[in-house]
Amino acid sequence: MKETTSAIRAFIETFASDRLSDRDLDRALEVTCCSAQFKSLLVSLINSDAFSEELGREFAAAGAIEALSSCRRLRSCLNLSLANFFSLLAKLVAPFDLAAGTDWTSFTSRVLQSEFGSEKLLARLIRSQEGEFYQAFASELVETNPHAVYPTSSYRECSGHVVSSVEGHRIEAVMSSRTFTSIYVLDNSLDPEQLALRDVYAPLGRCICLVDRNVDCYFGEQLENYFKHHGIPLEKLVYRAMEVDKGINTVERMLGDFKRLGVSRNEPVLIVGGGVLTDTGGLACALYHRSTPYVMLSTSIVAGIDAGPSPRTCCDGFGYKNLFGAYHAPILSITDRAFFKTLHEGWLRHGIAEIVKMATVKNATLFGYLEQAGPRLIATRFGTIDCAQDDEIAVLSRKILGAAMQSYVEAEYDNLYETHQCRPHAYGHTWSPGFEIAAGLLHGHAVALGMGFGAYLSYRSNWIDREAFHRILRLISSFGLSIWHDILLDEDCLWAAQEKIVQKRGGNLVAPLPKGEIGKCGYLNSLTREELGRSIANYREICAEFPRLGLGIEPHCSDVGLEDPSTVFQPPVETVPREHEYEGVLF
Repeated sequence: MKETTSAIRAFIETFASDRLSDRDLDRALEVTCCSAQFKSLLVSLINSDAFSEELGREFAAAGAIEALSSCRRLRSCLNLSLANFFSLLAKLVAPFDLAAGTDWTSFTSRVLQSEFGSEKLLARLIRSQEGEFYQAFASELVETNPHAVYPTSSYRECSGHVVSSVEGHRIEAVMSSRTFTSIYVLDNSLDPEQLALRDVYAPLGRCICLVDRNVDCYFGEQLENYFKHHGIPLEKLVYRAMEVDKGINTVERMLGDFKRLGVSRNEPVLIVGGGVLTDTGGLACALYHRSTPYVMLSTSIVAGIDAGPSPRTCCDGFGYKNLFGAYHAPILSITDRAFFKTLHEGWLRHGIAEIVKMATVKNATLFGYLEQAGPRLIATRFGTIDCAQDDEIAVLSRKILGAAMQSYVEAEYDNLYETHQCRPHAYGHTWSPGFEIAAGLLHGHAVALGMGFGAYLSYRSNWIDREAFHRILRLISSFGLSIWHDILLDEDCLWAAQEKIVQKRGGNLVAPLPKGEIGKCGYLNSLTREELGRSIANYREICAEFPRLGLGIEPHCSDVGLEDPSTVFQPPVETVPREHEYEGVLF
């Protein structure tokens, strides 16, 4: 089954691209819209099963993965502006035929700079000599495929079906939704020669951008120059994004800014920052218009290989991590290690914990890469300081980011709405949400504690041998991450954390742990309070044999210049007791 790629190839081979060089742009558009090859391609793209796995495999087999996102968006091309449509068409064609892609890119530039750029494709088609055909085609699609004509967003679609009794008093329904995303690991994304961001925002005519205040200090000017170079107006909204800012107030402020700027439901917001801005900005996008798309440009490790591509947007609430949230994946996620060179060592260190997590329970090859790189990852900021592009640590750093990203999205995207809890990427996150804020820990150190203790539970259960257990502890410790902290002695805190995570995981503990060998995952579903306390005591004795007695380097937020969330947290306003009555109404 190669229907779509065959249609693209047929279009490239038969369409006379010299028509595009006609100096009269309106005439060139007319000839294009009325050509049999163009009509055939358009019908093929609109009728393709854009979200199917088969289509992805078809493009992968053709060596044209770069064109897949454009193909999926072009299923709703009739609603796109001419600038947006031809931009996507050029990106669709280029991986199949570079020369043809260059022709269409040049044509797109002319359309973009003309009075025709903002006109919708369907409007242009209807006023062509083939208008009658296109009008009839659009009318048919309203009934058979409304996503093709009047989509809310070209990145999503939904469907459903119902059965009901004759009187309609009993109705049963099934609903589903589908979306797609692209993920790039690339260097120097703000270099004007890198076109990933330009290709998204040039056809839209502006870019609304949320920026972490710290990132803006280092890269704000470069960000502005990038969009200025490409002639794209930039609305830059700068937010402080420390751990203590990860509350609903920050999200509300973003929503107010979206309203003030009139963000459209099909206009991706650009988020530039680390984990906190990723989570809060993504949640604001999820809430605004009930779903506003966004592009994630990650500037930290945590965001780059975990929070950035994650569909789980969130903010803290009532003293508990990530209590409020929504499932809302970015439509494009970019991880760029060029941003890592300005990161504080402590921030970099805690981000590496998320990579160790995926290596331990998902990817043994990645685990080996991390052992090979060791603390040099921190010293060289992932090969961005005093390193050439082909230096061993720079090459290894790119391998680590790619493997970590691949492992993460394979685990995450197969369970987008967490409809089950067999989630290897939750390794280290079972008890840590309950003590991270209380101990004032950086997230990565809290996760590292959870991973170390989890590895002990796996060893205690004979799921892994002693060598694998100690290998995991050695890797965590080698980066200066914590395998021990005295917060683990607070049994009440740990047990409360376990009870809360059981609530969050649908009534099961389902703690992901390494099982069988490094790179494989199993799930512990039972641990009594007595077993928890006894295991912590035994684990503490083992940690004492490791460097620094298992303690981490700069494990607390305050150690790296961040406010301590345990001291600035404000308890929630008291809720009204359930028994309270007001004017005769029982609350």
